Amino acid sequence: MKKVLLTATVQSHIGQFHRPLAEVLHENGYEVHVAARNNLAEKNGLELDFADKIYDVPFSRSPKSLDNIKAYRQLKKIIEQESYEVIHCNTPMGGIVTRLAAVGARRKGTKVFYTAHGFHFYQGAPKKNWLIFYPIERVMARFCDTLIAITKEDYLLAGKKFHTNIERIHGVGVYTDRYHSVNSETRCAMRRAENLEKEDYVILCTGELNDNKNQKTLIAATPILRDKIPNLKILLAGNGPLEEKLRNQIIKRGLEDNIRLLGYRTDLEKITPAVDLVVSCSYREGLPLNILEAMLCKKPVVTSINRGHKELVKNDFNGYMIPADDMKQYISRICMLYANPSQAAKMGMNGYRKAQAYTVESVKQELKRIYNLNDVG
Repeated sequence: MKKVLLTATVQSHIGQFHRPLAEVLHENGYEVHVAARNNLAEKNGLELDFADKIYDVPFSRSPKSLDNIKAYRQLKKIIEQESYEVIHCNTPMGGIVTRLAAVGARRKGTKVFYTAHGFHFYQGAPKKNWLIFYPIERVMARFCDTLIAITKEDYLLAGKKFHTNIERIHGVGVYTDRYHSVNSETRCAMRRAENLEKEDYVILCTGELNDNKNQKTLIAATPILRDKIPNLKILLAGNGPLEEKLRNQIIKRGLEDNIRLLGYRTDLEKITPAVDLVVSCSYREGLPLNILEAMLCKKPVVTSINRGHKELVKNDFNGYMIPADDMKQYISRICMLYANPSQAAKMGMNGYRKAQAYTVESVKQELKRIYNLNDVG
């Protein structure tokens, strides 16, 4: 049996983003193994039900953590025991540790792939990101046979500067059978399930509750937004280190009736089609699935200006991009879409068309090409 090992710092990364790859591999006769730190208890029901074998390896996101030395030793033993045809690594620390552990296997013919889900260095990134992360990624590129970028900006940069084979795919794939527009009756039913009214103007903001996702800007904008938009409801989906701080911010501003913390959800396909607008305020993104899911559901989007959003959003076409901390512009654009439902619908349709290149079906074909599977199975 041919085997592929998928690695990342945490198992939730594999569970959230690599089911389409696992399906492609299974369809072509591969056994799929996963090696990552088990954090699934934090993710409210997320499962790795597509993996044939799972190894709990103590990767750490911190480069300073001694856990990464333990992870290296454990992973090296796994690789020596299993004899993989391909080792496909993800995430910064997961990618570094895996590539180092796979040096011996690579000499024996194992192919090593690394997917960059968004370099920490990019146009407009802090100088320290370029000073620290760029040289590391450039050196580590030599330790893989193929580097896969999911944004055009990363693909062009890597192609010019890194010494390895560079490929590009359109993200990790979004399932169109899960994320699609719904009729009025279904929309109302979805709203009722979330204790929302038909007349509510509902905004969804999805992401880990951390500094990068910058939910605080949307919370700060809400007191003005609720004065302009009757029945405003904002849903914050996700968990993370800032959950208590953001909850206190909501309470302090008296916004409990307008903002709801949903926690980590594995069923956003039951929410996204029912909202009016999807908003993101993040400082940095690779290729954000929440925006693609919104586009497939024909929702307009209001996002911050960053690499991942620039890949997907065109101003006045399928939404608006504005500086991450510009609360006034968020208020202005959200109110503009609220007041112009026909314009919002047009933007939603434009986004739907643009999202077709990023569906599971499209990305699977790209993965088959990279794995050289087009003539197999």
